[in-house]
Amino acid sequence: QVQLVESGGGLVQAGGSLRLSCAASGRTFSSYAMGWFRQAPGKEREFVARINWSGGGTYYADSVKGRFTISRNNAKNTGYLEMNSLKPEDTAVYYCAARLGIAVLTTPSEYDYWGQGTQVTVSS
Repeated sequence: QVQLVESGGGLVQAGGSLRLSCAASGRTFSSYAMGWFRQAPGKEREFVARINWSGGGTYYADSVKGRFTISRNNAKNTGYLEMNSLKPEDTAVYYCAARLGIAVLTTPSEYDYWGQGTQVTVSS
């Protein structure tokens, strides 16, 4: 079992930045791939970014490529999502997720463990 807790969400103006954190506890975090997803009201949960256990294998949704950066610090059992040049359409609840091994897909069903989510609101 892996427990995940997101933090760092909030209200920011368009063009601003936020850094989300995902603190993991339980099993060895370094054995797990991590992903970030988001869900806006009335919409399905969508893939944002993923990173494999080693810190490699990063992959981004086209909508955030060049603006968001996913990273992790296995020594601190924490993953991060640095979000720059935020847009109103980035407004959503952001979730981190984990799965044992590597991640190769962009679907929520690929992940076994989820955090409770953190709200990001970008005002225009």
